[in-house]
Amino acid sequence: MSESASSTPRPKLLLPALLTVVGVGVLFYLGAWQWQRMDEKRAFITRLETQAAGSAAPLPPASDWPRLDLAAVDLTRAVAKGSYLDGIAGVRTTIAAGPPGSRQLSGFGRWVFQGFRLEDGATILINRGFVPEARFGAITPASGQATVTGFLRIPEARNSFTPADLPQQREFYTRDPAAIAASLGLPAAAPFYLEAERQGDGLTPPAGVDAKELIARIPDNHLQYALTWWGLALTLIGVFGAYAWQARRPTQSG
Repeated sequence: MSESASSTPRPKLLLPALLTVVGVGVLFYLGAWQWQRMDEKRAFITRLETQAAGSAAPLPPASDWPRLDLAAVDLTRAVAKGSYLDGIAGVRTTIAAGPPGSRQLSGFGRWVFQGFRLEDGATILINRGFVPEARFGAITPASGQATVTGFLRIPEARNSFTPADLPQQREFYTRDPAAIAASLGLPAAAPFYLEAERQGDGLTPPAGVDAKELIARIPDNHLQYALTWWGLALTLIGVFGAYAWQARRPTQSG
């Protein structure tokens, strides 16, 4: 009995090759897009760090509010002079615990918002800081004249998972200055709010914001995503290479 080499039908490689080229192209594009987003995110974070670390500037005059580029002024350090108005509203939130060694209030609680009349008569909202839920009932409105240093912030966006606000109870789930001002019976307030800068040990409610901690919480995972997409592209190339090599190997049959 003799053995002879005979060829068997070989898989066609054109379609798998085309699909591989398309797949690799898409994966490399996604990786490049994430790399670009990384550069944009880091430029954004650098801008926020610069604005937050600057000297506190006076608030923009009320006449300029309609023309403000809110995204550009977000997290700008500013100072407001005036007097508190009666009444507070709470915005529910959850603050994650900080890294080891940090001193901050955390857990489930609320941001405390209160109206503030500026020296020129205009009205803004002040986010006085975070209060754990168990201690919220003990918080009373601030009163009298004050100088508040903090950070200009833009309204917080809602999403499909955000619960409905309860304005009659002055209870909110997003930091929306227009809606909060309306619930407090205030005249048209600024399209931004002032987030009070943390004072003292950060453990006395309402605890203001530490800009460094706030910025550190901004996710920056784009490099990881880019490497993941590019790694998948290389894996796809390897899979096709192994498939093509196996398909082209001569086969023996008896």
